[in-house]
Amino acid sequence: MNPSQPVALIESLDYEGHGVAHVEGKTIFIDGALPYETVSYSSYRKKPSYENADTCAVLKESFLRTTPRCPHFGVCGGCSMQHVEFSAQVAIKQRVLEDSLKHIGKVSAERMLTPIAGPAWGYRHRARLSARLVEKKGGVLVGFHEKRSSYIAEMSECHILPPHISALIVPLRQMIFTLSIRDRMPQVEVAVGEKVDILVFRNMDAISAVDEAILHRFSDTHSQPGRPLQIWLQPKGPETCYPIYPLDAPKLTYTLRDFSVEMPYYPTEFTQVNPEINNVMVTRALKLLDPQPGERIADMFCGIGNFTLPIARSGADVHGMEGSEALVKRAVENARHNSLEHKVSYEMANLFEVTEESFAALGKFDKMLVDPPRDGAVQLLKALTDDTAPQRIVYVSCNPATLARDAGILVNTKGYTLKAAGIINMFPHTAHVESVAWFEKTGPCKSRAELDAIEAAEAAAREAAKAAKKAREAEAARKKAEEEAERAAKKEARHQHYLANKDYYDARNAAKTGSEQ
Repeated sequence: MNPSQPVALIESLDYEGHGVAHVEGKTIFIDGALPYETVSYSSYRKKPSYENADTCAVLKESFLRTTPRCPHFGVCGGCSMQHVEFSAQVAIKQRVLEDSLKHIGKVSAERMLTPIAGPAWGYRHRARLSARLVEKKGGVLVGFHEKRSSYIAEMSECHILPPHISALIVPLRQMIFTLSIRDRMPQVEVAVGEKVDILVFRNMDAISAVDEAILHRFSDTHSQPGRPLQIWLQPKGPETCYPIYPLDAPKLTYTLRDFSVEMPYYPTEFTQVNPEINNVMVTRALKLLDPQPGERIADMFCGIGNFTLPIARSGADVHGMEGSEALVKRAVENARHNSLEHKVSYEMANLFEVTEESFAALGKFDKMLVDPPRDGAVQLLKALTDDTAPQRIVYVSCNPATLARDAGILVNTKGYTLKAAGIINMFPHTAHVESVAWFEKTGPCKSRAELDAIEAAEAAAREAAKAAKKAREAEAARKKAEEEAERAAKKEARHQHYLANKDYYDARNAAKTGSEQ
């Protein structure tokens, strides 16, 4: 250990999997450190109230620590928690959800659900790999970016990808290097279906006939019996992708087994990366939602119908809303594919701009499922009134912070009770936290005057926090300026002392030099 490196006792983990410590009143977020460990660290970002740092050495090891399986862990940015024992990862994520609900939303669930966890390895059926010609490395790199870097990690394997896809990384590097546009192919999208594997190559220039023959040969070499490896090209945006070989491959699909729903999709369209966990997640969400024949249910941020069609299987009428025209089109096709078009309707809408009036125009819903992106569904939930609020809301989240914020809105202003919540370990070995929460309408919404008062109080609190932060930063700057002034004054005093006693020091130095000779 370098004695100049500071040492910290790790108290907890934050929502991104960094160890949290406090040193001399400042919060330190330390990559690679675990609760109860003592580590030395080196900071790579310093702010007045916090620092970000890397672990240099573990001086006292936590019982949560394990040996990472992947040789690239620590360099590759694809995983951040392989050094944490798997069951502990799940427990940590559950604690992140509980803490977020408590501290951000000022709410707590009546019941915490058993975490949903599944395969630890080979789970990632969707991935976007970067590709780059790096002459200094002697060829093309294919993989995820290095941690906190735009560089691509030099990878030969990936344990969160299915083994047969991980085995393609080195052959992909070698194959892309032989293409005429090897420096114009920055991305390879991977989609693993039930009967086909697809690689979508982002080609920024047109490929030649020789290139196409190379891609055909790669597909033939790496296809498995009864399971082709289909090659697609994407010359521009995601909507421009198209298959080139083999053209008779099966459709890309996944199945929701408990609901006899088969979902065809394009390789660049959003679907969950972990099909096993997705199956369990949909089943749990629908158990909480408890759709009944004859009910009218909303599926907000519906995507291609991952929840819509299972809800429709119950006999309920479902109205799905989504902001992407392409996804709405796919959702309509999937309803038809599963013979459920008579039970569902779809509408394209910007759900980040919902108003009380626009939500009321949709008609009354008995229940609602919400599955928003990381930004959450704040405008949608603020638009609920006593006349339009569904009796039950099930909220599927990919960001515990925005779920907690939105839970605060539902519980503290819209008259809902948070009946249950729990995490879904969709992305093992990463800090990503998926979760599901069940809200039941048990009281009236706050009045407009009450809401205005709450918003005014929140605005005042934000301004007070900003002012306090500004004051802390000003105080830190003042202390720093005082310290610098003190150092400068001492330096100047030493200089003036030397000038006042120059003859003495010159004589002493001359005598010293003479004695040494």
